[in-house]
Order: sequence, then structure tokens, then C-alpha cells
Amino acid sequence: MKTHIVKAEKKSGSLKKEDQLAWKIAQLAAKTKDSDLPLETVEMIKNRIIDNAAIALAAANEYPVTVARAKALATHGTGKATVYGVAQSETCAPREAAFANAVAVRFRDQDDTYLAAEYSHPDDNISPLLAVAQHLGIAGRDLIRGIAVAYEVQVALVGTGKGTGICLHKHKVDHMTHIAAATAAGMGSMLKLPVEQIYHAVNFAVHNSISSRQSRKGDIGAQKEFVPGFSAEISIDAVNFAMHGLKGPNPVYEGEDSIIRRFLDGKNDPNASYKIALAEPGKDKLRNIMLTYPKEHAFEYQGQAIIDMALEMSRKIKLKEVKSILLVTSHHTDHVIGTGANDPQKINPDSPRGTLDHSIMFAIARAMQLGRWDGSVYDIKAKEKEELRAAMKKIKTKQDAEWERRYHSTDPKEQAFGGTLIITLANGKTVKASKACANAHPLGKTPWKRPDYIRKLERLTEGLLSDIARERFLKTVEGLEKAKSAELSGLTPKLDLAPLKTVKSPGIYGARPVATAEKDRKRN
Repeated sequence: MKTHIVKAEKKSGSLKKEDQLAWKIAQLAAKTKDSDLPLETVEMIKNRIIDNAAIALAAANEYPVTVARAKALATHGTGKATVYGVAQSETCAPREAAFANAVAVRFRDQDDTYLAAEYSHPDDNISPLLAVAQHLGIAGRDLIRGIAVAYEVQVALVGTGKGTGICLHKHKVDHMTHIAAATAAGMGSMLKLPVEQIYHAVNFAVHNSISSRQSRKGDIGAQKEFVPGFSAEISIDAVNFAMHGLKGPNPVYEGEDSIIRRFLDGKNDPNASYKIALAEPGKDKLRNIMLTYPKEHAFEYQGQAIIDMALEMSRKIKLKEVKSILLVTSHHTDHVIGTGANDPQKINPDSPRGTLDHSIMFAIARAMQLGRWDGSVYDIKAKEKEELRAAMKKIKTKQDAEWERRYHSTDPKEQAFGGTLIITLANGKTVKASKACANAHPLGKTPWKRPDYIRKLERLTEGLLSDIARERFLKTVEGLEKAKSAELSGLTPKLDLAPLKTVKSPGIYGARPVATAEKDRKRN
């Protein structure tokens, strides 16, 4: 790995193109060969393709997902990309298909995660790469290489220890910026584009993907789950423009009015700098995907270990026996999803799912109330609600210096996203437990292997996907290195045991053009 120093230029035009971060990312993308991908990386990519299908199909009939899908289906017949849940013969435009698929993958908040200087869901890159591969007739091996590069770039931007990474959330910038850069780079590698074109694609993608984190505050709506869809569209357009020879705004990271200078540390300190460690093709194998971790539970990642802990507690303690619960944890868990957020919606079971899956009070109370965590946890029955409301109000979170230190540790063996649960019972007794990593984490109690991803697929698609359809999909994934372009449509299975819901209103994409409507009126 080579560590690059990234900082704003002193005078506009003073930084050579070859010294810019976007160029170095483009070089990595353009020069990566299939031989740079170790077997473990290829196998993990297959795991994440299985994971994406599981969570996307499970969310296929959620209303925001049906809205996103309607947008894609309005382009039926204009491209060769497929959509999760829809017949593989019903192909759509790649941009819109990527949008619909990315929204479906993100909806449950159960996709893979990587946390360091910034937060991320690196599998957000898969949907746009797959849609473009299907549309342009790309083979499976090239898709694998593109996904590997996208993961490599996004994890590098998020940080790989030793002070590397670009923190966006500190400045309330959403992590879509890093997704877009990674997708553009991965797509460039998949399509075997020259360095110059990938460079401009990254510039376009990064510049057009700056958004605020208000989407994760207050009355959380569809924007949060739509973020990877917007990023997918931006990245596909960015690569398209670059392929036509158009130049993106540059230097996008280091310029006088760039992302660093106007949105990040450079806005207050013109000498601010960041470090990014990038693999050197031919010297380093692309393994950053191996640093990322799957989600067993449909909830924000900081809650994974804590849900595991609460489930273990539920086997010993009944919720009605609890007087109070204190979670001692990191600043992020307290400040973003805990009582430190000072957000009344996070202790209200009537809040929308997008809020509840970012409330650790809900996670602890619901896990202990049900003694399980599955697809029905957000379907709260009326008779459960008041008990749940009371339990959520009994939970407090508290920041702890040691958990905070471990959260930010650059040593993967020490990094932790959990905490200590202290439960005080009505009889005065106290029960205490700690957990640093989720059970499914690479360093957890039961790190996930291929069979775990397959079980997740089976569990989440029960009643939606037949065994035959599931096996057909898994066979396509297993043979992806040798798959021809026509076989890639098999990576977005059709629901064959349940109908797909449709939107409640036509909106824009489902409405007939005015001229057509007028002709119909006259005909009648």
C-alpha cells in the first residue's frame, strides 16, 4: 500500500493532474488486473452479491421500493438491465434499474458495513456496476474486477487505520460522496477505460454527490434509503460523460473551491490534509473487501453487537423484570443512535422504521421483548406497543472513554462497536454484560462464511422465492468468473412465490403523457 497526502492547493492550477487523488484512484482502477484479486476477495464478492439479493428481495414490496421500481419500469424496453423481483425478460435502462436496485438493497439497513474515519455501506457499489454490466454485455470476470476496485477505493477513502481516511460526517456531509467516487472507479475498471476517462468520471461523481446529513435527522423519510440510488445515477452519468471525452470539475478534492476546501477540514484550515492508503496494482493484492463486515440484523451497524447482547440477556431476563438499563458505549452510539442524540422520536415506537433502525433504545427493548430479531421486529402489534414504549424510556446511554478509544482504534483486533449493558432489575439485582464485536463480524463469536449468507437468503426470501429459483441464482453466483454477459440477468431473481406490489398513484413516471391522454379523451 502507498499512502498519499491529500491537501488543498495553494494557488489554483498549481497541482499537477498526476498528483491529484482522483488521478491516483483512476490509476488504481485502470491498472488493476484479474491477477490482483486473491481468491478470498473473489469469494467475498460472491457472498455480498448473495447478501444484496437477500435484502433487496425481502424489501421488494416496501412502499419506497415500489416507488423506486416504478421509475425503473417506466423505462421498460429501453435497456438491458434487470430489476430485483421482476422477470428477467423485463429489462430496463441501466440508470433507472441501478436506482431501483440500490434502494431495495439499502431499505432494510441490513447491507454490509465498514466504519473507520467515515461510515459506509460498500455494497452500495454493486447495483450500478451490475446494471451497466448487464446493459453493455460485460462478462462476469469483468464485473468481479469492477466490484473489487469499488470496494478497494471506498474502504481506502473511509480509512484503513494509521490515521488514513477522509471524515465526512464531522462536517455533516453524507457518505454518498465516497460511494460515488468508488462506483465511478469500479465502473471504469470494469469497462477497461483509460486513466484519463476514469479520472474525469471520479471528478464528476464526487462533485455532484455532496449532500448533507439532514437525511439522517429528525423525521427521517425516504431520502436515507434513496441515497445509494442517487449515487448510482450520479456515477453512471459521470462515467458516461467521461466516455464521451467530457472533463469533470478538477481538482475535485484539492482545488481552491473543492470538497476539502469548502466542505471539510480545509474550510477552517487552509493547510488541512488527509492521508489515503491505496493499493498499487502488480504489487498489492486487492483485499479491502475483507475488512468489511456483514449485518446479521436489520439495524444500523453500531447496534449489531448490542442486539446480540440483548438477545442473550432475553434468555435470562424478562422485560417486565427490568427497572432500568444503562448502555455504556462510544460517542457515536450515544450521540447518534442513543439518548445523547436528544431526539424524542428515538424513544417513540410510533416513529417510522427509518428512525427506529437508528434507535439503540428500540433495538435493546425490542430484542428483549421478542427474544428474537427477524423480519417482523418493525411490525409492532398494538398489544406490544405500550410495553415497548415503557421499556424504551427505561434505557439510557452513556459515553465511556475506553469504548470511545476502541471505537477509533486503528488496530482491527482492538476496534470495537459494542458496549457494556448494565441491567437493573425490579428486585434491585444488577446483571452486566459486554460485547465488542457482533457475532457475525470477522473477529466476532461466529464470523460469517458462505453458508451464513445462504441461510440469510433463505430466511429473508421465504415465501417469496422458490427453492428452484434460489438454487438457480446461487448457481449463477458460484460460476460468476466464467459467466457470460447473458447470464448476469440471473443475479436479480424474480419473485416467483409472491406478487410484486405497485405504486398507489401514477406520479410522474407512471402517468401517461398529456398528448396521449388527450387522444384517449377524444377517442372516447
